[in-house]
Amino acid sequence: MENVLRMLEGRWKLVILFHLFGGKVLRFSELERQTPGISQKMLIQQLRQMEADGIVRRIVYHQVPPRVEYCLTEWGQTLCPALDALLTWAENKPESTEPLPTPDGSASPPR
Repeated sequence: MENVLRMLEGRWKLVILFHLFGGKVLRFSELERQTPGISQKMLIQQLRQMEADGIVRRIVYHQVPPRVEYCLTEWGQTLCPALDALLTWAENKPESTEPLPTPDGSASPPR
């Protein structure tokens, strides 16, 4: 379980994955535009981690100017149903009127 969470942890990985689902192939600049708030450094870092984990494939075209594209590997694409189920789960969150526990054990006011 820890290995799975490590592969998907981070603020941006799931967002990047959603942009690449469906067999999409996107250039780095397109991913950057579609992910507002992410820095170039963070986007590069997240993509490299997912590439190392076998989720994302990096395609380099040796031309002038250089072109780099990203897509999901076949294995990475199999994450789509699991993440769709996660979205459905989140959308079906019941409205709760129960107080949430706080770290000290007391109840916080309902939201």
